[in-house]
Amino acid sequence: QVQLAESGGGLVQAGGSLKLSCLASGRTWQWWYTMAWFRQAPGKERDFLAAITFSPTAVYADSVKGRFTISRDNDKHTVELQMSGLKPEDTAVYYCAAKDGGISFQTNYDFWGQGTQVTVST
Repeated sequence: QVQLAESGGGLVQAGGSLKLSCLASGRTWQWWYTMAWFRQAPGKERDFLAAITFSPTAVYADSVKGRFTISRDNDKHTVELQMSGLKPEDTAVYYCAAKDGGISFQTNYDFWGQGTQVTVST
């Protein structure tokens, strides 16, 4: 089994920054898994934000490119999402995800965290 646990969400003013972290654990966790961040606002679909391979190669959604940075530590089994220039429309529940294989922009990841709320106030 694999467990993903997000942390670092909270309330921040528009223009501010926030860093999310995700810790992977479990007997079957493999260091080469691709890791990603998604978010879901109320009444909307879960959207891809960024993903990173073990090598690492990172890709971003256009909506966050230049504002968000994804990174990972293979030894610590963590992935982080540094967010800056936050906007009210970034308000959502943010999810960490992992999969065996390459990057996908879809939600076809094998493992998901419970999510952490990010609220950006005006």
